[in-house]
Amino acid sequence: MVQRIGSGRAVAHVAAEMGISRTTAWRWWRRFREHGLAGLQDRSSVARSHPRRTGACVETRVRIVRHLTRRGPVFIAGKLGLQASTVGRVLRRHQVPLLRELDPITGTVIRATRRSARRYEHDHPGSLIHVDVKKLGRIPDGGGWRLHGRGRRPASKRGLGYDYVHTVIDDHSRVAYAEIHGDEKGTTAAGVLDRAIAFYQALGVTVERVISDNAFAYRHSTAFRGVIDAHGITQKFIRPHCPWTNGKVERLNRTLAAEWAYARPWASNDDRRAALTTWLDHYNLDRAHLGIGGNTPIDRINNGRGQYI
Repeated sequence: MVQRIGSGRAVAHVAAEMGISRTTAWRWWRRFREHGLAGLQDRSSVARSHPRRTGACVETRVRIVRHLTRRGPVFIAGKLGLQASTVGRVLRRHQVPLLRELDPITGTVIRATRRSARRYEHDHPGSLIHVDVKKLGRIPDGGGWRLHGRGRRPASKRGLGYDYVHTVIDDHSRVAYAEIHGDEKGTTAAGVLDRAIAFYQALGVTVERVISDNAFAYRHSTAFRGVIDAHGITQKFIRPHCPWTNGKVERLNRTLAAEWAYARPWASNDDRRAALTTWLDHYNLDRAHLGIGGNTPIDRINNGRGQYI
């Protein structure tokens, strides 16, 4: 193009021959005349100045909230009064690791786990619910090491045992149900499932299928199978060593650990247990869920017509 224009031909004629606009032809011809061959090198399209860029103080607040809470752009945006897209750009600009790349408890970067490119979602509430158990170490009275550090602390003793959080989540709406028990036996799991079915029925949802891993309580318990048969539910199991098939409840367990169980140092195990109900209400009623388009789980129950109790 430069050679043709340099031979004395009109810029507009050369632009038409080469299928480009006159503006583009004039731009390249002007750059050649001003800088020679160096002017024909590609340049970055990034603007030289960004007068509307988010202020440095606001970006610092975004990074601080992310560091303290280890939450996503939607949560941070709600806290700071920003757009989630703005928070996302700030985090990318400062190369903040994605949440899936971090340990949910310590916040340190860990090796990414296997993720399946194939996702599924049932088309209506109750078509499938996921069940699982999350195991948590009990907290001594007066607080544990998270409150007092690794050194000497009050009521320090070994062998306090574990709490077993039995979690249930609806595949379509993501409405969750959970109970804390002292074991993960089949009779306990059966009771949780029976009460979870009643919980969903109160929302106008009929449970049709249940999927779980291959734990003894789910696969071999007569009590658990009795609840399945009593409600006419189809029972499904994940393929061994493929936990992503039960990924929605696995993700619930991770969220539950990060935002409730380890969200702050607890003074006692009873304090943590008492806070579960409040957190579940927040999860079901107020917490935006990116997996369902930024809606809250209860909004997906009958298109928002369900009544949460």
